[in-house]
Amino acid sequence: MPQIESNGLTLSYEDTGGEGRPVVLIHGWPLSGASWSEQIPALTSAGYRVISYDRRGFGASDKPETGYDYDTFAADLDGLLTGLDVDDATLVGFSMGGGEVVRYLSTYGEGRVRSAVLAGAVPPYLLKNDENPDGALPEEGIRDFEQSITTDREGFLDGFVTNFFTAGDELKVTEEQRQEALELAKPARDEAVLLCVNAFGRTDFRGDLPKITVPVLVLHGDSDAVVPFEASGERSVAALANASVHVVKDGPHGFNVSHKDEFNSALVDFLG
Repeated sequence: MPQIESNGLTLSYEDTGGEGRPVVLIHGWPLSGASWSEQIPALTSAGYRVISYDRRGFGASDKPETGYDYDTFAADLDGLLTGLDVDDATLVGFSMGGGEVVRYLSTYGEGRVRSAVLAGAVPPYLLKNDENPDGALPEEGIRDFEQSITTDREGFLDGFVTNFFTAGDELKVTEEQRQEALELAKPARDEAVLLCVNAFGRTDFRGDLPKITVPVLVLHGDSDAVVPFEASGERSVAALANASVHVVKDGPHGFNVSHKDEFNSALVDFLG
């Protein structure tokens, strides 16, 4: 994979090149840019230039001890877009990657961005407390995540990835696909896996969303047990100035794999 210097570290990325409008793909936790393997061929065949990258701490990118917060993630993304001189782009953020999209747009503006997609994304605010009763993750749930990762990372991720691809009681992908996702998580630094839970679980994006004026597609599975639509996508639609929504029936969290055809069709239709 090619590499680029961004915000004081090296990010690994892939760029299909070409003359088409750029689509920048930002992966979910605890995976890497390779988790977009079902989307990249569909986007390139539709004529788009596709850029994907590994978040700091994951995949083949640098793995520092610190910097696992959304202000830093947004600065990393800004460095990538600036370094590659990306313009007129659509930013597509899956799960915790949706946080990068929202924080980047609210911090760095929309000068390089044509539109955005929040796919199974964590905004506006996952933490459930008295001040945010519609959140999906209570503090004790986040602490359980953190404790489980600290004591048994491998066992925790095995269960998490199963839940990632499950709708109701049914695993919506093959065992081979589930194992592929587990393999993508293996290179991640322990601190990155752990500290990202704090980032996506406790970061409040409610102040970021109203600053976004570009068109945004909210794409979500209706059976997402990790980031439920009602606590995230539905609320983001209400907070955004220019949003449309596509809900995938029986879609689990990892619906870009389990329901790739519908996911890709909705994405390409929006881009067009």
